[in-house]
Parts: sequence; structure tokens; C-alpha cells
Amino acid sequence: MTIEVAIVEDQRMMRELLASVLSRQTGLRVVGEASSGAQAISMVRERKPNVVLLDIGLPDVSGMAVARTLQNVAQAVKLIALSVHSESSVVDGMLAAGATGYVVKTAASDEIVEAIRTVAGGGTYLSSSIARSRRDAFMNLGGEPPVTVLGPREQEVLALLADGKRSAEIAFELRISVATVEVHRRNIMRKLGLHTVAQLTKYAIRKGLTPL
Repeated sequence: MTIEVAIVEDQRMMRELLASVLSRQTGLRVVGEASSGAQAISMVRERKPNVVLLDIGLPDVSGMAVARTLQNVAQAVKLIALSVHSESSVVDGMLAAGATGYVVKTAASDEIVEAIRTVAGGGTYLSSSIARSRRDAFMNLGGEPPVTVLGPREQEVLALLADGKRSAEIAFELRISVATVEVHRRNIMRKLGLHTVAQLTKYAIRKGLTPL
């Protein structure tokens, strides 16, 4: 299935760069571009993309306001916030407004592509620098990341991994592609700071996602 993406970014050079990068990716198609919040709302109404890359620093209205409006206009659309800011207050504000992804503009292009595939598949995505910072904060407090750092789909994938299911079996059960399962697996490991299926299984048991 082709993922249709819309880009909302007021800087023309950045917008064209994103469009160029995405146009070279298999399974992705850019269906619209906008440079303001008003244009974004109109475009989403008309073209109904699967994913919107949303710059939170638009000239006419805040990214949070646009995100809330887009959620009302097209509830099925997935939003990924793009920003130079990585402060927790800003990230949490965009997630609360309806974004399921947050990518800093200094991220590599492959991270943006992975974010698109992740949120389109029902997961959540945070830039690696943000996810690492949050994970380290929990570790410094003597704990481990709560299961809520994972999106609902990621929790489902984690539970099935812990039950011993292979990627193909998980894909069949959740009706997603094997590639999407692998993306979820990488994101789960990155968010939790874990590196093996055995570690994931122990974590899932501790959090009650799978029986002993």
C-alpha cells in the first residue's frame, strides 16, 4: 500500500528537500504541500493524505492549533511534528494535540522516512535524540521506561514478540507487513534501550504484557 504524505513547511527550500527525499522512497507518495496553517487545513480536507509532516513554527498559527484542527477535519490522518525544538514541554504539547510522531529538523532523512512508516502503521515515533533523552531520564531516577512510551501498536508487537512469535506471524496476526513489524521492533528497542528479544520478553513480563 502506498502511503500518501502531505508536507506543511513554511520554508520553501526545506519543503522541496523533503519532497525530493520522499519521492525517491518506495511506497511513499507526496500528494500535497502547504506553507501555512490555513493552506494545510484546506489541503488535508481536499486530498486526505495518510500522513502529514507538520512544521510547528508556521507563520500564521501555531503547530499545536493546526494539529488540533486537523484531527477534527480528518481523524484518520497521522501527524508528525517537525521542529528545531526538542524540549519535553514542546514535544508533550504536540503529542497532546494529536501528533503521533515528533522529529527534530536536524535528524537524518532516513529517520523521517522511518517516522512516516511507523505512524502510518499505527505506531508512535520520537526522534532518536528525544527518545534517548527520555529513556536516560528514567534510568537516572533508578527506574525503567514505562510501557506508555510505546504506542498501542508497539505494545501489541512487543507482546507477540514476547510470546515467541516471529515477524511473519506477527504481521499475519496484526494484518500489517513484515517490514512494518521490523520497524516497530527497532523502535521498541530504541525507546526501551533494550537490544535482544530475551530482554524484551523480560520487560514485557514485568509490565504484564504477557503471562509468565
